[in-house]
Amino acid sequence: MSTDIHGGIEFRHPGTGTDYYDDEPWVTAMNLWPLYDETSYTAFGCLFGVRNQAGFRPLAPGRGLPADLSSGMRAHLGTGTEKDGLHSASWVSWAELAAIDPREATERAEWATDDLPYAYAYEPMTVGAVLGDETHWPHVFAVMKALAGRFGDDGVRLVVAFD
Repeated sequence: MSTDIHGGIEFRHPGTGTDYYDDEPWVTAMNLWPLYDETSYTAFGCLFGVRNQAGFRPLAPGRGLPADLSSGMRAHLGTGTEKDGLHSASWVSWAELAAIDPREATERAEWATDDLPYAYAYEPMTVGAVLGDETHWPHVFAVMKALAGRFGDDGVRLVVAFD
């Protein structure tokens, strides 16, 4: 059974905490779907620890949905749990994504089987290869970076859950 990602990008309203703004602190900017339309288990593992067969040290595994999740994203993801047909909800800020080292790699693994007289090796994969130009992730990151230019690196986040 396949695993797909759901969610979107939110930004923190600049009026949060002021006398003139009394609405919710986080606002849905857009759903993830128009920007990201792939099923990449290596990317899911690298970012959120979901289906992490490649062995990445995930950036933001299992954080759950933010307590201050926007109403728009709550309508899209519900509780982010099995109750809504989802699991492994999490979120990551643009500040965290911008700090990723694209050269970071998985560990090299070797194994042998009794069935064949061969030894197998799994060569490391880099974060840059998994989230790089040949994927849809640069679209997501470009929107987040643009919003961060206005709302700050910690004022933009990607919120996701998986089915």
